[in-house]
Amino acid sequence: MATTTSVTATGALRALQAELVKLEKEPVEGFIVKANDENLFVWEVAIFGPPGTLYEGGYFKAVMTFPQDYPYSPPTFKFLTKMWHPNIYETSGDVCISILHPPVADEQSGELPSERWNPTQNVRTILLSVISLLNEPNTYSPANVDASVMYRRWKDSKGKNNDYAELIMKQVRATEKEAQKDKVVVPTTLEEYCIKTKETPQSQSSVDLADFYDEDYAEDDDDEDDDDCYYDDDENDSGNGES
Repeated sequence: MATTTSVTATGALRALQAELVKLEKEPVEGFIVKANDENLFVWEVAIFGPPGTLYEGGYFKAVMTFPQDYPYSPPTFKFLTKMWHPNIYETSGDVCISILHPPVADEQSGELPSERWNPTQNVRTILLSVISLLNEPNTYSPANVDASVMYRRWKDSKGKNNDYAELIMKQVRATEKEAQKDKVVVPTTLEEYCIKTKETPQSQSSVDLADFYDEDYAEDDDDEDDDDCYYDDDENDSGNGES
């Protein structure tokens, strides 16, 4: 048993090392990803809020913890920064999303097997799913019911009920001190967000902006046809399943 466990862990380490090298060569913009120096099964992650969204200017820290049998089992993704979001547990910071759920049969979850974790998934697909989740929550099986109700009220009112947006932007402002402490310059324009500069010391992740920018998003307070802070409703949300 010990030998089998050791072999499995060795395979996981090789897989993680390979992914880390690939992310350094082909970074995913919008993220800072760094493996723990003493434990490759723990990765430190920071997310930059995408420009043009409620999260613009935000610097959100998280940690990914990988199991010994990765990639056959999914890692966990936990925000260290305080987050108010329908699919993030308020007290623990754990993200509830289908891609991070083990590939086991669960009829009560309402999830399709294809939505759950499988060994073809990787860190890149997790990061893309998390950034998409921020702007496209699943309110049908929330981890934070109060945040889900507030988000739905904001979205259904097309931004007229602004409680949700104001709370998110308040949390974004609260991350400024953390960014200053870490000496991290947070991108606030699309050019800064999408282009990895030579001065960046750490590998930054990256995302297809079309995945989380909604063409119906607007910030014009004076135009009744384009209500502020509104994203077009998507009944499928971001493919997230039960908590």
